[in-house]
Amino acid sequence: MTKTPFTLHMFHWLSLHFHTLIFLHFLLLLILQKTQMASLPHVVEDLGGVIQIFSDGSIRRHKLNDFIIMSVVKADNSVTWKDYCYNKLHDLYLRIYKPIPTTTTKLPVIYYLHGGGFCVGAFERAKYHNFCLRVSEALHVIVVAPNLRLAPEHRLPAAMDDALVALKWLQELATRTNPNGGQTFDDMWVGDHDVVDGFDFDRFCIFGDSSGGNIAHHLAVRLGPGSLELTPVKVRGYVMLTPFFGGMERTKSEEGLPEKALNVDVLDTFWRMALPVGKTLDHPFANPFGPESPSLELVKLDPILLVVGGDEIMKDRVKLYAEELKKLQKTIHYVEIEGKQHGFLTNEPYSDVSDSVFNLIKDFVFKHFG
Repeated sequence: MTKTPFTLHMFHWLSLHFHTLIFLHFLLLLILQKTQMASLPHVVEDLGGVIQIFSDGSIRRHKLNDFIIMSVVKADNSVTWKDYCYNKLHDLYLRIYKPIPTTTTKLPVIYYLHGGGFCVGAFERAKYHNFCLRVSEALHVIVVAPNLRLAPEHRLPAAMDDALVALKWLQELATRTNPNGGQTFDDMWVGDHDVVDGFDFDRFCIFGDSSGGNIAHHLAVRLGPGSLELTPVKVRGYVMLTPFFGGMERTKSEEGLPEKALNVDVLDTFWRMALPVGKTLDHPFANPFGPESPSLELVKLDPILLVVGGDEIMKDRVKLYAEELKKLQKTIHYVEIEGKQHGFLTNEPYSDVSDSVFNLIKDFVFKHFG
């Protein structure tokens, strides 16, 4: 019997399975490509392209003015300012604003903590700078605005720690000592007078905007009434503009319609970038009345003024915060501005509505200044 050559068998088999082999070939290439792509760093968290976290832990941060139209810095001849380093280790500065003309009369101090979801923001940004100008001019006070380390490069509690360090710097300024790691006072600016002589450290108010309001809350709990650990700096009260809190259980306003420039997904992204890795919205940094937070029943607090826009998605969260503090017999003033969305006071500090809000703030602040 004649045997069929092996090569003829192979040729016959290949001709029968040619298309299958081609398919398997391309499938293998696709699998290899996917495997290689999976091994490359890829975006796992994205804040509108401004901040991106990659799978290998690296972070890419773009300048905000690459994405949005920046506000114009207001030319205001009624207030002057200068910057000082308060922490050399982290290269952190604060800006001091003083009304013009300067006088020999000491002025109250507003300590302003900017917003930005713990992830963006600085006093150099036009909207925060303009707001500080407005506060200094409208209330006739000195404004101190520190920059803080930002998440996700520096997750909480970094910004909270920085806010306290800057307060300690002011305490050392008040006692004319050289701040630890900060700028010396040999050449402090004052206009026509020494800057130390311009501060009335006995009339001091902490003013927190959004995430800065969150930090203000934690400072209020830490410092207690009169801020004894900061003596001679005496905190008399706190103003919080829609403090940025969160929680695993959504509020009605969070589940409602989004704002023009803000929605719950953005808020959640801020929290995922800012909280310690793996922590939820019920972490004490986010939810002061959550299941993980210590009771504030025995904690004494200085008076707090809360200001919130009536159309803010965070409105009910702030209202809940006010109600919980009132239950604990804390001194809380809650003001809701009809029809306004998040950041209305910071974004439009010279509007008619803002004028009325500044009058409310002025009444609160000077009432507790005594």
